[in-house]
Amino acid sequence: MVVAVVLLTAGLGCLSLAYHILTTAWLTSSLPYRTDSVSHSVLSDSELTGSPSPTSSGTHVRPADSSSERFLAYLPHSGFHNQRIALENALVLARILNRTLLLPLIRLGDPLSYAPFDELYYMAGSASKAGLEYCRDIGSYDGEIPVECEYYLSYSHISWDWLVDLSGIRGDQRLLDGWNFTDAWLEDRLGVAADEIFYLKDASRNEYSFQDFFSFDAPARKFDKSVHIAALARRPERLIQMGTLFGSSRLHLRSETNYGMRKRIRERMAFKNPHLVRAAEVIRAALGGSYLGVHLRIGDGIFEWNAPENVRLAWWKLLKVVLGLTDEDILVLERDLFPEESEPEPPAINPDLPAMRTPHPQLAPFPADAAPSPGFSCRARLHTSPEMSMLNAPLFISTDARSPTFDPLLARFRRTFPCSFFLEDFPEQIAPLGKLRSPIDGVPLGGFLMPFLDAMVVGQAWQVVGTEQSTFSAFVSDVLWRTYHGFEIVQRG
Repeated sequence: MVVAVVLLTAGLGCLSLAYHILTTAWLTSSLPYRTDSVSHSVLSDSELTGSPSPTSSGTHVRPADSSSERFLAYLPHSGFHNQRIALENALVLARILNRTLLLPLIRLGDPLSYAPFDELYYMAGSASKAGLEYCRDIGSYDGEIPVECEYYLSYSHISWDWLVDLSGIRGDQRLLDGWNFTDAWLEDRLGVAADEIFYLKDASRNEYSFQDFFSFDAPARKFDKSVHIAALARRPERLIQMGTLFGSSRLHLRSETNYGMRKRIRERMAFKNPHLVRAAEVIRAALGGSYLGVHLRIGDGIFEWNAPENVRLAWWKLLKVVLGLTDEDILVLERDLFPEESEPEPPAINPDLPAMRTPHPQLAPFPADAAPSPGFSCRARLHTSPEMSMLNAPLFISTDARSPTFDPLLARFRRTFPCSFFLEDFPEQIAPLGKLRSPIDGVPLGGFLMPFLDAMVVGQAWQVVGTEQSTFSAFVSDVLWRTYHGFEIVQRG
């Protein structure tokens, strides 16, 4: 029995040691590099134990001088909310690793689609508009537009501080602005040479996840490989350059300290730009102050493909979950209002488990006399029957539909709620945003800011319903709505 116990203990020890040798060797030699001159440092024997390093314990010490300062960078891509989620993950990783985060700009308009590391690095570095300032007045050209100016107005850049309040985050960790995704900037601005960079290059968007705990299990969720953050913290290079960090579940955190840190970072992502705040407040007042909200993504990609199902599901959620109607009542209403498209069964409404794990105080009853302010008439005649009077409540629909007033799918809401409104119903309140230009490249920002304003207005509704699988809708309901109502935000991932 003693021999068996000794053999079993030794076997487990060898298995554990082999696992750490494989994982740390992978981190030091098997990860793809951009150049052959990058340092291939070997982890020491003590680092092979997998024990937490000082940088993963929640203690963050500033470097003694600039030459010892260490950095973390990543490659943003896709639309704004993908960029936001990537930034949240980058802020958490940089804080745990005690590294200064190189903060990119927000790209609005035509996005950079995801691509494997080398391609995305090149595209991001080529997106600068430096030297093209003369393209700002492209509308004044009488003749043919210069080739280099053709896409100048199709996208713009703004700083994160322009949109959200990062002051609290900057008080906890160091952020360095101006990162432009070029090797020249790294060497000129930071003095970081090629052999001082560790590249964590991804070949697919779901290649790497990061976890703050040790496990023999295969990578969780949808990712191919798991990187132990404690092992990553031992990298000696001055810069760790990552690829994509998009994905709400990319960071698998079990430490209460790290989990709470991510929550505080996500809370800071609520929009704080004074121009947007002012416009949203004016529209909220025009809606009467108390109104219902729906955030519908139906304009592109998978959301356009699934638009009929998503519109019906959101309509059902609003009537059942928010207004408390029974399935029988809603089916009768659906047959009466939409006989040509009614279905015999209700759609499946799955419970929102993350939201249920973060309950909020009970809301005050919705005012029975809620109505838009004088001067903003409803678009249709009000319901006269007492049992349908609740449907006369003001409803604000935030959507990416190109013409929501005439969109046939949105007729389901317009016919049910005679006091339904869209952002396009408030041209005077929106007009001041049309005067704003990006301080980075001088591009007019008005058109790029409408989705933010749309989300801020719907986020101030009494209750809001979103679109399934939309990170934008999740942000509205999990962060904006809860922040505006003084509730704890919901964490997903």
